[in-house]
Order: sequence, then structure tokens, then C-alpha cells
Amino acid sequence: MGSGWTDTARLETFSDGVIAIAITLLILEVKVPHVAGKDLGDVLRLQWPSFAAYVVSFVTIGVMWVNHHHMFRLIERSNHTFLILNVLFLMTIAFLPWPTVLVATYIHDPDGRIVATVAYGATMVAVAIMFNVVWGYAAARGGRLLIPEVDRATLPRVSRSYLVGPTVYGAATLIALIDPYISLAVFAALALFWLLPRSGTRQAGTLS
Repeated sequence: MGSGWTDTARLETFSDGVIAIAITLLILEVKVPHVAGKDLGDVLRLQWPSFAAYVVSFVTIGVMWVNHHHMFRLIERSNHTFLILNVLFLMTIAFLPWPTVLVATYIHDPDGRIVATVAYGATMVAVAIMFNVVWGYAAARGGRLLIPEVDRATLPRVSRSYLVGPTVYGAATLIALIDPYISLAVFAALALFWLLPRSGTRQAGTLS
């Protein structure tokens, strides 16, 4: 390692911890109802937005962790700028539980559901943008932070593939201005889509 360069071990450990906390906070915000003489089944059915939002956000954060893990199989060193960019990425991840609760709370409110859904979508866009920024910095200048085995010729294609995230999340957020329910359905569909096996950054290197 040259001057100013460090390995990524502590960065990855810190990232895993932040992501684990964020994904755990999601379920802590799904409150156990107090029925007070009401039918518990009916009350739980009314809570469906909380459960739906929890699942979508959990899967989204989980997929982000998977992609972050694959990305760091190709990154072997870091510097101060890269550390800060990764912290900013983690900030967007840690923020996601808040709009998740917001959209679950206000989806039944005609006056609040659009704002809540836009806030949720904007957070998703921010997460996707920061993921691209982290990868883009690592892969810039011919892969300055990457392992020697990476096929440099494939890096532009991999970087372009990551741009799909901000684009589709941005489109889903704009849909919320017309119909929040359709927008949330798109977010759910995207979460399921990201679960499908993908080659991602693994195509840029020799790792299996």
C-alpha cells in the first residue's frame, strides 16, 4: 500500500454494522397493536401498509448489502475520499427506516400519501446514487482502487449497468405524483427484481 492508501477491512466491518442496524430498525417500527376490545384480525389487516413497507425496504437494503459485498470483492484498497463517500452512502441506508414508517403511516391519508411516497422514493434515489458514486470513484482512472485481476475493459459497462438503479427509482418516484399506489407497486416489483441472480461487478473480474 502506498502512502495514504489503506485496506478495506475496517470499512467493510463498519458498513456491515450500519446496514445491519438499519435493517433491524425496520421491524422495530412495526408496532404491536393494542386492540382494546376490537378484533385483532381486523386490526392486523389494517396494518398491511406497515408489513408491506417493511418487506420492500428490508429486501431493498438486503440487496444493497449483497451488491456492496460483491463490489468489495473487487476493491482492495481505500483512501480518505473513498471512506467519506462510503459513509455518505451508509447515511442514506440508515435514513431509509424513517420514510418507510412515513409511507406506511400516511398511505391511507389522501392529503399525505403523495408527499410520503415521494419522500420514500427520493430516499431510494439517494441510496442508488450514492452506491453509484462509491463504485464510480473506486473504478475511475482505470480502476484505481480495484484488484489487479479486474478486466478494465468491462468497467464502463458495469458502471452503466449500475445507472439503472437511480433511473428506475427516479421514474417510480415521479409516478407517485400521479398515483402513489402504483408508485409503491413499482418499488415492490423492483425489490423482487433485484432479488434475481445478477452478474453485477463479478463480470468485471475473475471472481466466481
